[in-house]
Amino acid sequence: MLLELAESESNEEESRKALQEAAASLDKGEKAFEKLELQSLLSGELDEKSAYVSLHAGAGGTESCDWADMLFRMYRRYCDIAGFKHEILDFQAGDEAGIKRVMFLVEGPYAYGNLKAERGVHRLVRISPFDANKRRHTSFAGLDVVAEIEDDIEVDIAESDLRVDTYRASGAGGQHVNTTDSAVRLTHLPSGIVVGCQAERSQHMNRTKAMKVLRAKLYEWLLDQKRKDMERFYSAKGEIAWGSQIRSYVMQPYTMVKDHRTSVQSSNVQSVLDGNISEFIEGYLKKTVGAETSG
Repeated sequence: MLLELAESESNEEESRKALQEAAASLDKGEKAFEKLELQSLLSGELDEKSAYVSLHAGAGGTESCDWADMLFRMYRRYCDIAGFKHEILDFQAGDEAGIKRVMFLVEGPYAYGNLKAERGVHRLVRISPFDANKRRHTSFAGLDVVAEIEDDIEVDIAESDLRVDTYRASGAGGQHVNTTDSAVRLTHLPSGIVVGCQAERSQHMNRTKAMKVLRAKLYEWLLDQKRKDMERFYSAKGEIAWGSQIRSYVMQPYTMVKDHRTSVQSSNVQSVLDGNISEFIEGYLKKTVGAETSG
């Protein structure tokens, strides 16, 4: 309709405006189609749920702790762009810089469906800011994600199967949140799953939140047991070291972010680190859902 109007319009200015409106309408339609297409890929049992995300520094010492901190910033930026809320539940700073580990809750529709694409080892290549000789270093950090589950889903956790440790909560930069041992770490002895929470000042509240995380992790672990496919849960993450990465972020001698599972890549590393990772997530979803459909 707008194109016909533009072609029939004798006034050049009016014709130009009609063409601009037509182009804007087409762009809007394409974005709506892309959103629907992505939504169709998020059809897994837990895809619509919120997500618990854990980041761990891997091989590389201070370098990897700094890299884990950079990734944490990237995912917080992604959450802001995608409209997800995020809350830090557990945090351990690096000895000299960055973070050793962090766990945070990402709340919003399809948070898990999107972020499950990020599970695995992320590799960084750059000139080290911690190396006086300005040598190139390779760093690793691992990301894990599980879906938040509803309270009505039954997951039996016996008290005798739990080891409960308390410790002093600390925030980013090593600042103590309080001076009491309010943080809680739960170890599920049969599975070896360990979770912690220090988000609240109350030890009771931290234990309650930690139990929610443990239930979510244990639920996915039990599902994998039933499917006799434990490799699916762990192999994507693997050892946090060389040769196991799902994505590489190269800052020197050239700039490139490449996903090794899908071959999706970008030369704008800074944009990716600023949270623009949707193309990598969509590429993974299209490949895995397509493989499941053809299989």
